[in-house]
Amino acid sequence: MKIDQPIKTANSGGGGNAFAHLGSVVAGMMFAWAILQQFLPPDLRAYVTKYSQRFLRYVYPYIQITFNEYTGERLMRSEAYLAIENYLSSAATTQAKRLKGDLVKNNQSLVVSMDDHEEVSDKHNGVKLWWASGKKESRRRASSFHADGVDESGYYKLTFHKAQRELVFGPYLRHVLKQGKEIRFQNRQRKLYTNNNWYWTHVVFEHPANFKTLAMDPSEKQEIINDLITFSKNEEFYARIGRAWKRGYLLFGPPGTGKSTMIAAMANLLNYDIYDLELTAVKDNTSLRRLLIETSSKSIIVIEDIDCSLDLTGQRKKAAKVEEVKDGEASNQAKRAEKDPDGEKASRVTLSGLLNFIDGLWSSCGGERLLVFTTNHIEKLDPALIRKGRMDKHVKLSYCRFEAFKVLAKNYLEIDTHPLFDHIGKLLNEVDLTPADVAEHLMPKSASNNVEVCLESLVEALEEAKTAKLKGEEGTEEVKTETKDLVFVSGSPEGD
Repeated sequence: MKIDQPIKTANSGGGGNAFAHLGSVVAGMMFAWAILQQFLPPDLRAYVTKYSQRFLRYVYPYIQITFNEYTGERLMRSEAYLAIENYLSSAATTQAKRLKGDLVKNNQSLVVSMDDHEEVSDKHNGVKLWWASGKKESRRRASSFHADGVDESGYYKLTFHKAQRELVFGPYLRHVLKQGKEIRFQNRQRKLYTNNNWYWTHVVFEHPANFKTLAMDPSEKQEIINDLITFSKNEEFYARIGRAWKRGYLLFGPPGTGKSTMIAAMANLLNYDIYDLELTAVKDNTSLRRLLIETSSKSIIVIEDIDCSLDLTGQRKKAAKVEEVKDGEASNQAKRAEKDPDGEKASRVTLSGLLNFIDGLWSSCGGERLLVFTTNHIEKLDPALIRKGRMDKHVKLSYCRFEAFKVLAKNYLEIDTHPLFDHIGKLLNEVDLTPADVAEHLMPKSASNNVEVCLESLVEALEEAKTAKLKGEEGTEEVKTETKDLVFVSGSPEGD
């Protein structure tokens, strides 16, 4: 940034000309000093440098802060630099003459930022400030991957009058970082993560599910939407009550009722990433904690079919102990338990480790996260795992009823009503068919399929299910009658 630019901008008229002249004088003095440095002895040069800098601090009333792109020994990109880059994108589009463009959100949106060595101004509470971008070289040491050489990294430099020090170091920089992080969050490409022991890999998350197309009762759906939105906006509330900013959801119900689809709808509603945690691939509790630390804020951590993931419940542990005593093979079974069927070491994640992952000390690492468990058999889960405070909201996803069917009919057939709807509604209340089964009949099987064909196919399936249900109930009644007769005979005097 040119040294005299802030002085020119901050003043006008005769005063501006005077300060511009002063800036020229200072620049001339600096040039002369650069020439003299070639001839002065080192001791005298250090002495003159020390006092010349003090003099310039009195003459030049502006302060500069530099935000480097890379910080620390690991050369990780600075969060502050990234936030500033996003914050300045709006100013860059209106002021800068040279811009950099990039595609985000699956190449659907264009984001621009300042090119190197560009300058823009900003205003906050009536105070004017100046931002400049630049590049600097740094020496890279030789390693096993790279030869010795020079790297370039970017930086942003903020210039402001020293009278505004408190404003800049307080409200202004907080405003810049907050706004920049929000813009970066909105522009980012969301990801779906999966784990391999202690590290995550990811793909782009592109699932199209949303609550509008989710087949369930509208009132229950709206209740979940309101709960999610309230959670995402309540950072101050969670800080005030002393709880980590997270919320647990337990989704349970028969297979095919839309548990995975609801998770995708949650992510699309809140614009969150998804971490699909496979517990059987986690070596031990330490690896589980490491995975938790690596997750980001504004994300959903999912464990699907948790009742099948690991032997975590107290009931199953007791049953295993009884079986060991009964068979007299405790030592052999313990050895076999150390390995899975493929001969690899089995996971040693414990119920205690998982509970600490959910709401222990480690759960406070990061914020604004949902933890979602799914299961087909809620009765198999340990009560300690799903109590309130861990799984805060229990959502039952059941069989398809008429309200859910109307959503599916709108999605698949683009109809709101039909003469067959009344008959279908009665049948859906009499038999248990999952939304996945209903959707399969509404799916066109060929180009010639129409609404009538799909609805008649569904009616036929429902009537078959109703017939099978009635036959099953009749068979059950016959068994009960036969059992009752046998008990009467065995208890009669003749039987004795």
